[in-house]
Amino acid sequence: MSRIKTFNLPDLGEGLTEGEILAWLVEVGDTIELNQPIVEVETAKAAVEIPAKWAGQVQAIFHPQGTTVEVGAPIIAIDTDPGAGPLESPSTTATPSGDLPTPSAASLAAVEVAPAEGMVEPGLIGGAAPGGRTAVLVGYGPRTTAAKRRPRKGAVPAQAVAAPVAVPPTPQPVVPPVPQRNGHATAAGAVLAKPPVRKLAKDLGVDLGTVTGSGPLGSITREDVQQAASGAAVVAAEPIATTTAPSFGADREQRIPVKGVRKLTAENMSRSAFTAPHVTEFLTVDVTRAMKALDRLRGRREWRDVRVSPLLLVAKAVLLAVRRHPMVNSTWAGDEIVVKEYVNLGIAAATERGLIVPNIKDAGRLTLRELADALTDLVQTAKSGRTSPAAMSGGTLTITNVGVFGVDTGTPILPPGESAILAFGAVREMPWAHKGKVKVRQVTTLGLSFDHRIIDGELGSKFLRDIGDFLADPEAALLAWT
Repeated sequence: MSRIKTFNLPDLGEGLTEGEILAWLVEVGDTIELNQPIVEVETAKAAVEIPAKWAGQVQAIFHPQGTTVEVGAPIIAIDTDPGAGPLESPSTTATPSGDLPTPSAASLAAVEVAPAEGMVEPGLIGGAAPGGRTAVLVGYGPRTTAAKRRPRKGAVPAQAVAAPVAVPPTPQPVVPPVPQRNGHATAAGAVLAKPPVRKLAKDLGVDLGTVTGSGPLGSITREDVQQAASGAAVVAAEPIATTTAPSFGADREQRIPVKGVRKLTAENMSRSAFTAPHVTEFLTVDVTRAMKALDRLRGRREWRDVRVSPLLLVAKAVLLAVRRHPMVNSTWAGDEIVVKEYVNLGIAAATERGLIVPNIKDAGRLTLRELADALTDLVQTAKSGRTSPAAMSGGTLTITNVGVFGVDTGTPILPPGESAILAFGAVREMPWAHKGKVKVRQVTTLGLSFDHRIIDGELGSKFLRDIGDFLADPEAALLAWT
């Protein structure tokens, strides 16, 4: 058995066919351990770190950062027994220019490629979602278009690989430059910076190679980029819905490539909008009692360290309403309707990568405290940019909280495979008729979009009414419904 093993880009699940290499976490010559993160890859749904399948020494890296690689393509070669002495033949030979190594036919013939079943990495891929659900973002479903690989400079053409080679044609490996610990770029421009920081630098027109990092191991932080921008637009502190000044060219136009989350969102939102017949209903609710109930909850000793927001009560209202109207939590499957007993409650989150919808698995079985903890963990993970594909798979019903942006309501588009999505608007003080008098009350507006093939007007109205009744008096509803 060959000691040199080639690791292919694993199938990250949920219909993905390619990923962009954001950063290499190792370099040629490094000794690595089993399951050590070796590369950070961004798909249309999440940025994930891929662990090593074997321990050993890195012999070759086949793609530089910024390259889009198809699933199953080799990305790195590892010597699994570096202590056994030198290889019988060099693993790479220098090109005429001497700057980039090219695999020799002899060395490639000795390389063992990971089998197809080895592409699935533990911890990276969630198992098949119950009911076959695969949509993970707002308007997202399995990818329906063919993936295209970006052209790579200097790639070894298929015809150049010798016939006796025992592995598929392998792209030309490259040795990524070692990022200096002070954050400055090497000659090839590699720096230590997270994907959101790189995006911010691009938006502000900042060359990361000129920035000194103040983060761990000399990595560049958002604050470093903002300081380097010297007068550029100030970005919001939280990594959600950031707005930066556009960089216009001489023609006073800016061209933004449509890729990643934005591309897949556009494809699936269009598909959903013109496939499922949408209906949207609205309900304005006096939530004064709900806000007082939240205040009392925050005052309880066992809840003082828990993040309590109106979204918690909205989520609980949705889950209880589903118990009364289970048909709302279903999927149109062509010749049948799949009604689900479990509720994987999706919460739309605006991040620097775009709008994603991680979901709380089997949320209907959680207590109110467990639901609060799950919401807090979901939001914090999304803001950090570390939401995994598994956390975004299998959603059955979604809430989008547009109220955090000061918006009253909206007509949300259904994520493919789901039959309902609720928009929760801003809570505002407004004049309201209460007990025969006009008083200032706290009021919000709910917007429910649903698939009219499954949910008719009566069912949709009753479901929305029950959510409104809960929010109008949550304590009474909890006593009556549970």
